Amino acid sequence: MTIAFMHALQARDYETANREAGALVPPGFAEHLDDFFRYRLSQLDADPSIRQWLGRVIVLSDAGARPVIGSIGFHGPPDERGRLEIGYRVELSYRRRGFAREAVRAMFDWAVSTHGIHRFVASISPTNEPSLQLTAGLGFVETGSHIDEIDGLEIEFEADWP
Repeated sequence: MTIAFMHALQARDYETANREAGALVPPGFAEHLDDFFRYRLSQLDADPSIRQWLGRVIVLSDAGARPVIGSIGFHGPPDERGRLEIGYRVELSYRRRGFAREAVRAMFDWAVSTHGIHRFVASISPTNEPSLQLTAGLGFVETGSHIDEIDGLEIEFEADWP
């Protein structure tokens, strides 16, 4: 996501967001990213170099119209232990079709090949069964839990990649 794309979505300017993404952003997409924009745009103001780690859109590129079907990114640059935390969301009508798995694998592959990062973290609600299954299938193991100020209880997982 470019900064202009994020600002456009934050302002609910879907025409500009579509142009910035080169894809069709579905109505209501921005509402799921309000907390992300509030938090990440202030981080980007302080340090624009972190943009490469943050949000990206998931575009279904072989569908003619190039719909945006979700978002994915890391929570920031690698932490002090060299780990990256992944976050993602797939639009309801595209869930349970392997798109999240494909996008997560692509992000991990990018981090490994471009930056040599091999350790990844995921924090997931204990009621989010699809994401729990996805992380289990990618070899993540439970390492703890915490309370997120927005999402509540989250179980922490870690995995090496590949």
